[in-house]
Amino acid sequence: MKKLWQLGLMAILSVMLLTACGTATEDKPKTGSTPQEDVVKAEFPVTLTDAVGNDITLESAPKTIVSMMPSNTEILFELGLGTEVVGVNDYDDYPAEVLDKEKIGGMEFNVEKIVSMNPEIVFAHESGLGTGKEGLQQLRDAGIPVFVVKDATNFEETYETIEQIGKATGKSAEAKKIVSTMKEKVENIIAKTAKAAKKKTVFVETSDVPEIYTPGKNTFVQEILDMIGAENIVSEEGWVMIDSEKIVSDNPDIIVVMHDFNPDIIESVKKRSGFDAVTAVKENAIVQVDANLTSRTGPRLAEGLEGIAKAVYPEVFSE
Repeated sequence: MKKLWQLGLMAILSVMLLTACGTATEDKPKTGSTPQEDVVKAEFPVTLTDAVGNDITLESAPKTIVSMMPSNTEILFELGLGTEVVGVNDYDDYPAEVLDKEKIGGMEFNVEKIVSMNPEIVFAHESGLGTGKEGLQQLRDAGIPVFVVKDATNFEETYETIEQIGKATGKSAEAKKIVSTMKEKVENIIAKTAKAAKKKTVFVETSDVPEIYTPGKNTFVQEILDMIGAENIVSEEGWVMIDSEKIVSDNPDIIVVMHDFNPDIIESVKKRSGFDAVTAVKENAIVQVDANLTSRTGPRLAEGLEGIAKAVYPEVFSE
């Protein structure tokens, strides 16, 4: 009787063991793919709606990409897609590797050259629709998927753009990580500038005399100044031309120069008529910041915020 009981128990254990082995076998990848490949496969096919309302469906991650705007290119490279990018805008200069890529033109691009590259997707930009609408349609007619990226006007829209391009290229996880890093940097900068003892007045110029242009309300620069608790001396909407006399009259604490056409621009600003009475000039508070960091709505935007924050409140960054 005891032997029968032992035999029965062994039979039950054998069945359980076989069942477990079968389950383990079924859980193993059958194709020999890596976990990363499995994640990419899971993301496709994907359908995304671009800035002009067109739905673009991608069956797999694109292996050849043309980028028509520097901000798009910077996002793609940060996502780790430098090899996949086969064509870029004439004005692309970051990162350094982009200088070796084939150029497709600027606002007026070479449709035939793009078609010859046989891209699996073209990332266009909403800001280029004025001159490029017809050319983009020619690309679509040639069977090339064209995704028009939104012209982001603030940080939140920039985050959304990065994540959208990430989805289109099978790099969603990387895109989320980029956005998370940017947000963390932004929060740290805002926390530091909140410690400033005095709210400073700022004048930002994006072009030299005789036509000095400056950003006002509803611009990226205004959002940055708001974030760091600084006051823009310009109250008009958008980008406006301003007289030197008005700058002198408003007497800003800080002057931020966001152009590099004049290699000696800091000294040149100091020598403008009447500027010797401006606080920013008297206190040597004229700082040049790379315009690309704030005009290209991509991963380096947080660096642009930091550049302006350090220009306006250097004291809180030296602690």
